[in-house]
Amino acid sequence: MNLNQVTVPSLDLTKSVPFYERLGLKLIVHSTPDYARFECPEGDSTFSIHKVKKLPEGEGICVYFECADLDEHVKLLVEKGIVFDELPNDKSWLWREARLRDVDNNRLILFFAGDSRKNPPWRIG
Repeated sequence: MNLNQVTVPSLDLTKSVPFYERLGLKLIVHSTPDYARFECPEGDSTFSIHKVKKLPEGEGICVYFECADLDEHVKLLVEKGIVFDELPNDKSWLWREARLRDVDNNRLILFFAGDSRKNPPWRIG
C-alpha cells in the first residue's frame, strides 16, 4: 500500500487554493467551486481540498509535509506572508517542526525528521 492523497475540508476554495499554492503545491485539478487537487513538490503524493458547508468540530485534521530544508523553506514562506503558530523548533520525538493553520483552520506541520521519521530509537523491532 502507498499513501496517494490527503483531502481537507474548506468553506471557500477561492481562499484556500491560493494559500496552498503559496505553500509551494502545484494546482493540477480545479473543479470550481467544489474541489481542487495539488501535486506535492517532491514524491508522488497529492493533496486535495473539497468544499463543505460546515467544518468539522474538535481537533480536526492535521497534515504533515516533510521538508529537507525546513528552516529555509519556512523563512521563504514567512517572506510571502504565511503566518506560523510555531517557527521551526526541535521536538522530543527527534523531529524539527514548524506549525501553522490554513484558512479553514486545518492544522499543518512542516517538518524534517531524517532517519527518525521511520527509525526512531524506540521503533518496534
